Amino acid sequence: MKPKYYISVIVFFLSIISFVQAEIRIGIIGLDTSHALEFTKLLNGDENTAYKDFRIVAAYPYGSKTIKTSYERIPKYTEGVKACGVEIVPSIAELLKKVDCVMLETNDGNLHLEQALEVFKSGKTMFIDKPVAATLAHAIAIFQLAEKYKIPIFSSSALRFSAQTQKLGKGELGKIIGADCYSPHKREATHPDFGWYGMHGVEMLFTVMGTGCVSVSRMSSEGADVVTGLWNDGRIGTFRGIINNYIYGGTAYTDKGAVPVGGYDGYQPLLDQIINFFRSGVAPVSAKETLEIFTFMEASNVSKTHDGKIVSMEEIYDKAQKEAQKIIKKLKE
Repeated sequence: MKPKYYISVIVFFLSIISFVQAEIRIGIIGLDTSHALEFTKLLNGDENTAYKDFRIVAAYPYGSKTIKTSYERIPKYTEGVKACGVEIVPSIAELLKKVDCVMLETNDGNLHLEQALEVFKSGKTMFIDKPVAATLAHAIAIFQLAEKYKIPIFSSSALRFSAQTQKLGKGELGKIIGADCYSPHKREATHPDFGWYGMHGVEMLFTVMGTGCVSVSRMSSEGADVVTGLWNDGRIGTFRGIINNYIYGGTAYTDKGAVPVGGYDGYQPLLDQIINFFRSGVAPVSAKETLEIFTFMEASNVSKTHDGKIVSMEEIYDKAQKEAQKIIKKLKE
């Protein structure tokens, strides 16, 4: 055989191997949230026709070991994903040997930095479910480490991707001059206020308003918390965290009138974004926006402790940035 013929044969067989191995294997870290099971059902179920080349193949169950409402779910969700053909593995290290991409689904944001670092070192692309971390400093550390290891990541609430909210954020329903958004605010002692659940509504607010918030003030009562943000172009947006009432929505004020903000459209819109991200490596939500959302929440907590005082976003971020550098230095990289 001539050399050129050998090369053609090799290329042909390599293309066949590539085709056979085209399925993208996804691993889940953390089975203490319903998101893990819902994503598995959507991707591994018989009705999945849009993403046949993606499959969740392995899962590491832990997961919070300290938050009762989280760790009590692990046995149930473990059995649920096993029924969908997912292998349960004893460690993140074992998981990373079997997968191409990772969904970090651990409900407890306090564990995310440690778990994310292990994934960064493996070189795997990763989606981090909300919250990206329990604190602003940890969130900054995660994004800085992702940049250091050159690993594409993003984090988001599913509420961001409701069809109506996306239209507003893209300016399809008019120029946004302000917005009021609301969502449940369920407190968890291990996380700062809004970091556990209220961030759904905060993320809706930023999807509509965009980045650029410069200062925050907050008023609180037994039934609700209301946070007012001032944007650098003079616009004002508010978030209402509602205690013990599971409703989502809001009103956007545009140059064409008042328009409802979208509610909860299920998990599929978020999953669509995750899969597109795994394919492209391009995050649909920037690190800048996610960190501004966390700065907004942290600033609101400071305002609360100072009786509603107006708090500078820049000051809060700068303080957390310094803390993040200390955290990174202490890590055993």
